[in-house]
Amino acid sequence: MLRTRVIPCLQLINRSLVKTVQFKRHSYIGDPVNTVRIFNELEVDELCFLDIRASVEGRLPDYELLEQIAEECFMPLAYGGGVKTVASAKKIMNIGFEKVVINTEAFKRPQFIRELSDQFGSQAIVGSMDIKRNVFGKYQVYINDGTERVQIDPLRWAEKLVEAGAGELLVTSMDKDGTWSGYDLQLLAKIANCVSVPVIANGGAGSINDLRAVVAEAKVSAVALGSMVVFQKKGMGVLINFPDKDSLEFLGQFRGTSI
Repeated sequence: MLRTRVIPCLQLINRSLVKTVQFKRHSYIGDPVNTVRIFNELEVDELCFLDIRASVEGRLPDYELLEQIAEECFMPLAYGGGVKTVASAKKIMNIGFEKVVINTEAFKRPQFIRELSDQFGSQAIVGSMDIKRNVFGKYQVYINDGTERVQIDPLRWAEKLVEAGAGELLVTSMDKDGTWSGYDLQLLAKIANCVSVPVIANGGAGSINDLRAVVAEAKVSAVALGSMVVFQKKGMGVLINFPDKDSLEFLGQFRGTSI
């Protein structure tokens, strides 16, 4: 029985690796290329890099940096941030990335997901959703690195992304981001239940038990890790790491196939 994918989800600002807390303050982690070398040795399933300020600052992807990352990386790669055209996505694919992650542009131009899916196949397109609760507990969708709220129901937006051709969804809880307090199980369960494609849980992982809970209770297909893989522990210094294979074996019992 194969286990669920466990994916380090790494944030970039100005060519540096960083980690945010609730999409606000961020800590410097280090050089992304050196970090890739460490993850190679740790034999992770795949890596996801997100340039979190590219869209809000109107920047293109840093192709030079992405090329350096791809040259070092031994595992499948996904990238998101500032991808606004099919030509840009193609350049990223040609560099050596297997997937592109689309968030802001998908909302601004809904047909963009379809254009990408038609060109590269849905398996190469990840629809990204950043979601936050308001003061009344209602879930709301945000774009532009969490700076702009948009008027659409999260479940309907998940369905629309899949209908447009997204092959999987990266669902990030803004409230949980960087808190080490566990995933938003209610949010993730709702989205995983309403779509037919794999859902990647992101935001809040602080322990192996958090991974166990989100896979067992929310029925997600993959888990993304941020703080857990770049810090020693909560409140402690930087240490690039990854859970050992024995500690992750339990993930297979909840899912009969890999995605």
